[in-house]
Amino acid sequence: MKIPATPERPVVDKAFLLELGLEREQGDGCRQVFVDDFIAGLPRRMDRLRLALSTADPAGALDAARALKVASQMVGAERLAGLMLDLEEELRGPAYEAETIRLPKLAVAFHAPVNRCAMRTIDHLNGQYIGALG
Repeated sequence: MKIPATPERPVVDKAFLLELGLEREQGDGCRQVFVDDFIAGLPRRMDRLRLALSTADPAGALDAARALKVASQMVGAERLAGLMLDLEEELRGPAYEAETIRLPKLAVAFHAPVNRCAMRTIDHLNGQYIGALG
């Protein structure tokens, strides 16, 4: 099982954060709407993933991982997208155990890293680090 860790990826793409900061200054909120929608939907997406993994639903888990990956990519959340890419690879890989055993193990392995990453992503997207980028 691949250890879910992509520390080389930034939590959020710096260029995205800089553009978001500029957009806020100029009063154009389109990108901010994406960010707000992403943050609002993140708990639901994570619950969907957790449920699919813990109930050994491989199709549901893959669908939930893809949805979270794509949503993360749309807001520049590179590390979270990378974790979901790692999970997708695990889900597509050869199954050496029954799905009823393998998927709950993946739920355990990915739960803490994904939750930590999601919280850091929210902090970054809420602008706590925009000033530190310069």
